[in-house]
Amino acid sequence: MTEINTSPGSVRIISTDSTDNPKLGSKVLSDGRESLFLDTYMGFQLCKSKNGTVYNKIIRRRESLKLYLWQTPRSKEERTYNKETLELAKRIRFERSQQSLERMEGYRLKKDRNINFLDYFQAYINSYTKKDVRVVAMALRRFKEFLSDIDEYNCFSMQIRPDQITGEMIRDFVDYLKRTCKGEGAKTVYARFKKVVRYAVDHDIIQKDPCRGLTIRVDDNIIKKDILSMEEISRLISTHYPGENPDIRKAFILSLYTGMRWCDVKELTFADIDYSNRLLRYEQNKTRGHSSSSGVVIPLNDSLLRLIGNPEERGRGALIFPLPSHTMCLKALRHWVEKAGISKHITWHCARHSFALNILNNGANIKTVASLLGHSGLKTTEKYVRAVDSLKQAAINSLPEISEL
Repeated sequence: MTEINTSPGSVRIISTDSTDNPKLGSKVLSDGRESLFLDTYMGFQLCKSKNGTVYNKIIRRRESLKLYLWQTPRSKEERTYNKETLELAKRIRFERSQQSLERMEGYRLKKDRNINFLDYFQAYINSYTKKDVRVVAMALRRFKEFLSDIDEYNCFSMQIRPDQITGEMIRDFVDYLKRTCKGEGAKTVYARFKKVVRYAVDHDIIQKDPCRGLTIRVDDNIIKKDILSMEEISRLISTHYPGENPDIRKAFILSLYTGMRWCDVKELTFADIDYSNRLLRYEQNKTRGHSSSSGVVIPLNDSLLRLIGNPEERGRGALIFPLPSHTMCLKALRHWVEKAGISKHITWHCARHSFALNILNNGANIKTVASLLGHSGLKTTEKYVRAVDSLKQAAINSLPEISEL
């Protein structure tokens, strides 16, 4: 067996097929991780050396995927993280190869309107590179459930051609989502489903968009997720259990005290912390590249600085919380909440809502809350003010009635 070079800066090519373009590879970092990249072959270029010799220079473009592997995983969680990250990188590589074929040769994989749309949907998911891939997969799962549950359509539960997806079917699918989903689930699932349908229309798989004119509207100014009170947060923090993941624990507590999303807290490095000025600076994944308000600055107190720790052992470029997959984090969070005796459906995003409501209840003004959450305006933040008003009304209504005046 060939020994792999594990010294910092060394490179290995993961792609095993010599025809792959781009090729997937990794570079060893000084913190014990491997940074994944794609090398795309761009052809030859005639060059002349200093002595006048003309030669062909191979042109390659390297793209960092900003995905990382543990070089020597020590736990089941780290091995699972490596497996899931590598699968994601392979899907990205495949999509880039298709883009390259389309750009250079004028074609992608053969288009066929006789295909099974369920398989086409799954293939779309397999090559999908954005961070909401879990929600896109959920959209396929809910569409399959709809086909199986509704008598009129269960003949399509295993196979359905694109031309068999009609506007009437989608209207029934929308009604099904409204009946069976909670909160904003129906809107979220349908938005991803429409995204895949539009992709199929754009690539001439579906001739006419069956989703056109059909929307799901919800009141975006109502908070539908469960909120943790300060008493429940204290109870959660004081709860420990055997086998708990300390990184998941610390990362969720940081989200409760800063309002950070999971996708942002998982990418935090020690370089994002200004220790001398006691500040945390980061750019929101959700709005990065298309909003002038994507940057967020959060002051840190002694408790939060202790929670974060310092970079002395791992280096400033190291992740503060090396978290496993989102699924693993949610599983651990549910177990933790249950152990704390809290009977609420708590997801990671509940930390963001809890943070906003709790600081509003403690007297923070709406502009401060909007700034801490990274909102570009006050409209999105106003839903928290409405929620606080309803909590105040509920508190007043809880007082005993006045029987005599």
